[in-house]
Amino acid sequence: MRITELVLKNFGRFTDKRIGLTDGINIIYGENESGKSTLHTFLKGMLFGMERKRGRAAATDTFSTYEPWENPNYYAGILRFECGGRHFRLERNFDRYSKGGILLCEDDGEELSLEHGDLEILLGGMTESDYENTVSIGQLRVQTGNTLAAELKNYAANYYATGNSEIDLEGALAILKERKKELEKEEREQSRKIDEKREKAELEASYVWRDLHQLEQEKQQLKADCEEKRRAWEAWEKEDRKRRKQEEAAGYFDGWRIHPLETFSMLAAFIVIFVLFPRPWNCLVAIVVALAEGLYVWNHLKDGKQKKKAKMREEKEQGNTLKAAYEMQKGRLAKVQESYHEKEVLYENLKERVDEFNEMNSEDLERMKRRQGLELAMERLTELASGMQSRTGERMNAEVSKVMEVITGGKYNRLWVDENLQVQLMSEGRRISMDQVSRGTLEQIYFAIRMAATKILHEEECPVILDDAFGYYDDRRLIQTLRWLKDSKRQVIIFSCQKREMEMLEKMGCAYHKVML
Repeated sequence: MRITELVLKNFGRFTDKRIGLTDGINIIYGENESGKSTLHTFLKGMLFGMERKRGRAAATDTFSTYEPWENPNYYAGILRFECGGRHFRLERNFDRYSKGGILLCEDDGEELSLEHGDLEILLGGMTESDYENTVSIGQLRVQTGNTLAAELKNYAANYYATGNSEIDLEGALAILKERKKELEKEEREQSRKIDEKREKAELEASYVWRDLHQLEQEKQQLKADCEEKRRAWEAWEKEDRKRRKQEEAAGYFDGWRIHPLETFSMLAAFIVIFVLFPRPWNCLVAIVVALAEGLYVWNHLKDGKQKKKAKMREEKEQGNTLKAAYEMQKGRLAKVQESYHEKEVLYENLKERVDEFNEMNSEDLERMKRRQGLELAMERLTELASGMQSRTGERMNAEVSKVMEVITGGKYNRLWVDENLQVQLMSEGRRISMDQVSRGTLEQIYFAIRMAATKILHEEECPVILDDAFGYYDDRRLIQTLRWLKDSKRQVIIFSCQKREMEMLEKMGCAYHKVML
């Protein structure tokens, strides 16, 4: 396998970033915080995917750390590579709602299946654990994990099982492999269904939460409006009761009375008539004036009565309007509260569903798979494979010794690596334990173990990826390591914040491809 191009559509700090790579040694140079670790993580994410953790761990996981700085909802990239003389394009979306990937052969346009393991086949069966323990070395992470020892043991059992005529493991392995395949298929299908249901529930829950937020705001506004209208109506009722009491105390004709000045004027008119006019004319005039004054009083009282009734109607209509507005607002508030309660119940149900799906995550299924499949296989093979593991150990020792002899210039020409990857060195005819060597030599030992394991485990040659991995190397051993990498004929990708590697390659006359960040 040879990587030809990285396209970071939107990943971390990069947007539409293209990086071309060639055969041999590639050096990606950049200062601190220029994005080297982002590119390293991008490579791993493209090859093996990138899952978001759950709960509190989601805040600091790889998914969150490398979310795009701009437009986080668009989280994607492209990896182009060559394998077996064919050219492929791998596209992935990492965002939580449209997560997925496409694998295409660019030579004939054939679409391969990521779900059915076509990419794993192109990688020669390399898993994410293999990748992290062999060809990929991150900053200060050269030491191998415990899983590499297990992988080598598994390799020993499987490699020699069918080629040795003295041991018949083929039948047992066929049964176990078939069972393992069935379990893996079941696990993938179950995991896919669970992920689909969980994502659907999460998406629905997000919509319901948005509705709840809107309803909460509407509810608070309606409560305030309803309270305001209630106070207005109650104030009117209070004033209306006060007004009724005053009217009852004043009597029915309150507001219809003639003004005292008018009454005095009428009496004065009678007196003047009787004084100025002689009899019988004064009586006649008095009668006419009395009729006129009576007619005036009647019209005055009638007009006052109509005005009072109109005012009462107006006040009653005002009260009815205030009450109707209050009742309508109460009705609207009740409907919103009912909708809020329904949404709240629905949201809690969706949260419970998501929690249930989270309890059935892929890690649990993976543990079940290992328990039912791999552990069974290991139990059946452990006894028969003990001698076979020693053969792998001998090969491992030979490969590690070759690498260390080149790196150290012959100082350490023999190493013993046990089944748990514990190492002893031979130098000038005496054994040296690992706690007697420098940090730089330890880094070189683990590098040699990784490279030897890569040669043993991976049928398909994969690029070696080194992220500032030479910090503890002196100049002489770094030169020898670079020479060994060049002679290995592998594609090598070196991330570095120093120009030391480039200067040494130029001094050695070795061609390399440089990428500046």
